[in-house]
Amino acid sequence: MSAINWQWLLIISSGVVLFLLSPLAKTTEQFFKATHNKKSPNTLVLMGSLVISWIFAKSITNAANLGLSFGLVGGVAYAGYYLSFAVAGVVLYKIRVEGKFNSIHNFLTSKFGKGAMALFSVLIAIRLFNEVWSNTMVIGSYFGDIGSSSYYWAIIIFTLLTLAYAIKGGLSSSIFTDVIQMVLFGILLIIILWNIFSVKDFTINKVLHSGTWSFELGLNLFFAALIQSFSYPFHDPVLTDRAFISSPKVTRKSFLLASLLGALCIILFSLIGVFAQEQGLSGQAAVEVGQFFGIIVLLVINFIMITSAASTLDSTFSSFSKLLVIDLGAVNDLTFGRASMAVIAILGTLPVFLDAEILSATTISGTMVIGLTPVFLFWKKNVPKVSFFLSVATGIIFGFLLIFESFPNNLIFTSGNYADLLWVNIWGIFCCIIVYLIPSWIKK
Repeated sequence: MSAINWQWLLIISSGVVLFLLSPLAKTTEQFFKATHNKKSPNTLVLMGSLVISWIFAKSITNAANLGLSFGLVGGVAYAGYYLSFAVAGVVLYKIRVEGKFNSIHNFLTSKFGKGAMALFSVLIAIRLFNEVWSNTMVIGSYFGDIGSSSYYWAIIIFTLLTLAYAIKGGLSSSIFTDVIQMVLFGILLIIILWNIFSVKDFTINKVLHSGTWSFELGLNLFFAALIQSFSYPFHDPVLTDRAFISSPKVTRKSFLLASLLGALCIILFSLIGVFAQEQGLSGQAAVEVGQFFGIIVLLVINFIMITSAASTLDSTFSSFSKLLVIDLGAVNDLTFGRASMAVIAILGTLPVFLDAEILSATTISGTMVIGLTPVFLFWKKNVPKVSFFLSVATGIIFGFLLIFESFPNNLIFTSGNYADLLWVNIWGIFCCIIVYLIPSWIKK
């Protein structure tokens, strides 16, 4: 049987199996909070769900490609984003325990008003919209060239199969299947690493010396990732929704463990790119390495992509449903919640049929949400409501400066790849903090 036939078998069979195994949510507690028999997810389940929902198809593709471009440094740099879990775990623990808030929307409405909550909802809705097409396009690329019929059919079938089990159980399905997908990811990653380290002359020593620890060759991205980790997690409902379903202590522990495990998984997956670099391969690292070893490893890598993309996609559907039904209080009804999943699946898939380059400027990047940094780090500080809008607007402005390459070069003090990303974020967060605090200074 050819590789493409095996790929179709993988995508269809995995979707059907997950649908059959997924629990059927009969109450809003089960559908939106993953509660069963009055029990919430424990530490290990929540940790696994967090990690696999963030190890999405796009991220592991990026990790492998960064390993190809910069060696081990590239993987470590990208893993810097997983500090987000630790930051969110600590901050949201305090918001729940000390602030007595039961959601981010509750916190923003109480502190900054309904306008702030509405603006925040728009930001996360755009992120969820982008999560759909950006992950399914990666899946499509394994089945055919962009624009081919096999490319489009793979995306449509994969989206429908994932939507089916997400509709069945909501967040319960998402977290339950996350555990299965995390175990599969671990096993499949071990198989890939076993293969690449079985190649003569590819050793741990070569991995450790595969890159240069300089700003020009990876550290710009590393420090930018660390800086963005103080704002990035708060605009991702896939992550933050999981911060309010278990007890505060279980949640904090799960987030801290997920920070370490997630970073480790990304670094290990980036070794695929390091191997590609050592072998002189070019192109998309994961695909090239899969083809280097033959059909079995190619299918393993393909299955990892399917697994990771599905975990993110089902979480995206669940988060969008919760946003409308619980956070915005549209219609507190399971039928409406399930219907909203279908809506985001359709809307999020439409961009696949457009030129992807058109979409790059509309993506809410990590830079565009740096205005959330003071909002959550200084959540206790008493500031006027306008502070939220000033900070968020400033972050969006800096995001557009980065997208349109309009940031002054004389304010960039390192060189090489991602230098502009690093310094736009440094100056941007500094300005966001200042404009956030100015109204309270004037008030005094």
